[in-house]
Amino acid sequence: MKQTAESIATLFPLESAARDVSDPAIPEYLEKTYWWAYLHPTAVRIFEREWLVNLILWGNFKRLRDLAIAELGQPIERQVLQVACVYGDFTQRIAAKLGQRGTLDVVDIAPIQLDNLRGKLPLDSSARLHRQDSGRLHFPAASFDAVVLFFLLHEQPEIARRATLAEALRVVRPGGKVVIVDYHGPRRSNPLRYVMAPILRRLEPFATDLWRNEIAAYLPDGDSGFDLVKETFFGGLYQKVVLTRSG
Repeated sequence: MKQTAESIATLFPLESAARDVSDPAIPEYLEKTYWWAYLHPTAVRIFEREWLVNLILWGNFKRLRDLAIAELGQPIERQVLQVACVYGDFTQRIAAKLGQRGTLDVVDIAPIQLDNLRGKLPLDSSARLHRQDSGRLHFPAASFDAVVLFFLLHEQPEIARRATLAEALRVVRPGGKVVIVDYHGPRRSNPLRYVMAPILRRLEPFATDLWRNEIAAYLPDGDSGFDLVKETFFGGLYQKVVLTRSG
């Protein structure tokens, strides 16, 4: 995480990455900004280590994972949509907690991420994987009881972030939840504020949007049919936002 963009480019030569992201359906921002983290085969080999994911999140991966999954119930008897694959055991944990009526669908735009997730799931897993853009989901309205966005929004520019949130709210049923866990502007007394700021500016240039603005600022205009509850963690560096669609 502390490496500069230039040193990361040395690890993952751009010409090699280009061969893996040639599909025009992959968003331009993902190709240009995050090819080194999600689209290159070497990225998957490096970042698919739970200890590394936990290190990047300053030891908070398991805590934040469990906070998100707890919103789904125990056992999970909901129809759940996870938007974007996650390094680590996030999806496996959801799948393992599914009850008899629970289902799990996962969407991601990158074939390499879907292939990686497929390899992590048990052969008998009932999870369904789909190649879709988070801002243009193919599911009908009100298809799911819960939609989970785990550290996705900070990776998207504003136009993509707005589209993703609009789609998440569109496909959730009345009474259902959109569960968001992501970065948040840390308190000034949090020393990590001054460590993370240059790291995010260098490697994750859209992330500081969530330091400056509330997630509510990116929700669809005129859609007030949900309740919003927000909690922050680790000195304000992370947040959980739960949007509950009005019944």
